[in-house]
Amino acid sequence: MADDKSAKAYWAANIRIIMISMAVWFVCSYVLGIILRPMLKGIHVGGMDLGFWFAQQGSIYTFIVLIFVYAWRMNKLDKEFGVEE
Repeated sequence: MADDKSAKAYWAANIRIIMISMAVWFVCSYVLGIILRPMLKGIHVGGMDLGFWFAQQGSIYTFIVLIFVYAWRMNKLDKEFGVEE
């Protein structure tokens, strides 16, 4: 019974990490790159406006960072629940 509770807690924590990661990526790619692009026109990064930068490169960089953050958090979570490799 305790093992079942531990497994459910592990997967709940895993899903929480995934949902936070997806929310961050959504904000960076969709909200900043599409919805708020007109408001970000005045801010320039590398010769282009910030909204365009998020749409073209920022969301990709964010995704790459999220991969490493997810791996780091999952390793930490695995150690916490005793299921590390």
